[in-house]
Amino acid sequence: MRIARIETFMVPPRWLFVRIETDDGLVGWGEPVVEGRAHTVRGAVEELSANIIGRDPSRIEDIWQELTRSGFYRGGPVFSSAIAGIDQALWDIAGKRLGVPVHELLGGAVRDRARVYGWIAGDRPADIAAEAQLRLEQGFDCVKMNGSAELTAIPSPREIRSVIERAEAVRAAMGDADFALDFHGRFSPAMARRVLPFLEPLYPFFVEEPVVPELASEHLPRITAGTTVPIATGERAYSRWDFVPLLSAGIAVAQPDVSHCGGISEMRRIAAQAEIHGVAIAPHCPLGPIALASCLQVDFAAPNFLIQEQSRGIHYNADWDVLDYVLDASVFDIVDGSIERLVRPGLGLDIDDAAVRAADKRGHDWHAPVWRHRDGSLAEW
Repeated sequence: MRIARIETFMVPPRWLFVRIETDDGLVGWGEPVVEGRAHTVRGAVEELSANIIGRDPSRIEDIWQELTRSGFYRGGPVFSSAIAGIDQALWDIAGKRLGVPVHELLGGAVRDRARVYGWIAGDRPADIAAEAQLRLEQGFDCVKMNGSAELTAIPSPREIRSVIERAEAVRAAMGDADFALDFHGRFSPAMARRVLPFLEPLYPFFVEEPVVPELASEHLPRITAGTTVPIATGERAYSRWDFVPLLSAGIAVAQPDVSHCGGISEMRRIAAQAEIHGVAIAPHCPLGPIALASCLQVDFAAPNFLIQEQSRGIHYNADWDVLDYVLDASVFDIVDGSIERLVRPGLGLDIDDAAVRAADKRGHDWHAPVWRHRDGSLAEW
């Protein structure tokens, strides 16, 4: 069995899929994408494909090592994401060839279902309490929201009150259910230390990315030491080496992204690495169905799994949904806040090939919005 063909597809709302086919007809799917840089990652996948056409797809680790280490320049979001999609597709082929779900190849299941959370509103929500209530009615028992709009280095009292008031509104709507706050690195280190104590009485499940990744190594230790709120981060860390300073900083939750961090192979290693530090994993995944299925395969096998992000109803998706390219959407049914263990071979889902090819003809050109402060300077989005 050899890798015969590799294709990529730009599918709305902002995703990139890769399809790998073997010479005996097995097909594996992956999701290699950097949100807002899908065209760039597509070029990287096509460039890397020359290395693996004709190779034995069962040699997943050997291929992973070659793709990550044979180039003189390594790492970063583009290369790591391109490799991630290829890696996912190879694991999909391996499971289908052996007739088992991928988590059985990772040591077997340690749980029967994976808890998931739903997104509510966006950065400027009109009625986040109603959004939270809707998610409860849809079967979720945990939600996450952006904790603020753009913030200056030293926010005004009004801005600080806005952060706290929106968190209070969601806590009231959720009752004893969980909610998490994502700050997208919009706090300065000083403001993270100032605001987090005000959130402690609301018992957030975790607070995500209080500061940007480039400040994390220096400032996260002081931030985590100064609050009882669990701190989560890692969506912008692209390898196990990137996670070393984060785990040493005292975070509570690591958030590797299976489409950014080198795929299933590397995310499983990051999960084990986090376990050594007593850190749970909550994989980042505001993406499509293949990325979600890939995350879930690791979730079912990782002892320190906490909760899974998924993009159903997320504001990025507009008129599209994570279920649009799946032949049987029931594999992602949410019951009592969880998705049952995927049992089909490979990644556990069947992609609608015709729908993907039709969507690729439309394509997309999604880019992250550019935010600016009132004075015209750039703001963190």
